[in-house]
Amino acid sequence: MSAEVLAGYLRAQATEFLRALRLHREAGTGAASSQGSAEAALALRRAARRISGSLHTFQAVLDPGWSEAMRPELAWVSGTLALEHACSARLERLLQALHRLSGTAALPTRGPAGAGLPGGSGGPGGAARSAAAVAAGGGSASPATAGTGTTTAPERGSLTVGAAKAGALLDRQLTLARTRAHSTALQALGSSRFHAVADKVAVLASEVPLTPAASAIDLRPLAEAARERLVDAVAALPLLTAGSPYNAEALVHGLSPDPAPHPQDAPWHQVRLLLRLHRYAREVLHRAAETSGGAGTAAGAEPTAPLTAVVPAPTTVFPAVPPAAPPHDLRLLVTGEALDRHRDASEASAAAAHAARTPRIAPATAYALGVLHADQRHEVEAARYAFQLGWQKDVLGSS
Repeated sequence: MSAEVLAGYLRAQATEFLRALRLHREAGTGAASSQGSAEAALALRRAARRISGSLHTFQAVLDPGWSEAMRPELAWVSGTLALEHACSARLERLLQALHRLSGTAALPTRGPAGAGLPGGSGGPGGAARSAAAVAAGGGSASPATAGTGTTTAPERGSLTVGAAKAGALLDRQLTLARTRAHSTALQALGSSRFHAVADKVAVLASEVPLTPAASAIDLRPLAEAARERLVDAVAALPLLTAGSPYNAEALVHGLSPDPAPHPQDAPWHQVRLLLRLHRYAREVLHRAAETSGGAGTAAGAEPTAPLTAVVPAPTTVFPAVPPAAPPHDLRLLVTGEALDRHRDASEASAAAAHAARTPRIAPATAYALGVLHADQRHEVEAARYAFQLGWQKDVLGSS
């Protein structure tokens, strides 16, 4: 499988990067155009991740000096642009959990993520602050009591004072973090460092720096190596423990005074990254199958060895997919979504623990944050259980 296929894939992703950058600049920074700006930032991150992942997997066919210098810069772009969305999603997740644990109604309907300016009422920070304001009032105020000083007994299922104050504290901390992330992203996009990255991507869109021996290198063994790294990393996970629901393993170290993240989460985060690299390698191989007309390979089938570690390869025939679409694998979809939930719950639990360490907070507030932290650690455990089911069970075959 020729390296020219990889060159075509990288050129296409570089073009997507430049197109998203142009859309982001055209959208501006006003509140009315913030949704388009958020979508452009997401497209920028998506293209940067795919270019960086391909440079890692297929580095043997690329100029080593260029690829080693390019990868950390693309990771910096993707990570910087992801911070604002992560803060907004984390706050929404924690406020939803507070309401769920209190038995209250769902949070008010909000605008799309990324809409509005930081600190404005139209953005996720403003929507979250509105929800926190409702929480601080013990639920939504009725028209009869709104604007009056009358105090009524809270209805069953309304937020307690501790939960309401916990929501307000999380709102202040995460909204501040989101505002800082927004400012950091704007500064990064206007920096000389980002302009240098954009210039290199513009060159990549027309010329890919391959090694002199690239024409003699087959891409399939390199993609297979990425799959094997994923399989080895999954084999090192405690899947036997994760196969038992409510095993409380994710709560270990929950009372540790160390503010560092749970050490047991790191291997799962690493598997998530390796799974992403495997997906991107499959996209490159799928492009090669399209280039060759797909002869000898079923549409959507994996050109390399199937993704299996515990069970034999499934014999299910894959449905046909449009030529422009990447190959679909339900196993990758199920496990990838589980690992995304694992990452989100892990970071949300860390945010709750960080808020609980705020000096001089009321015991009731600290208690609510402790319950919230435990709830998110249970979500971590549930995500691990879903991952091991998706990995070990033949999700492609009939049940």
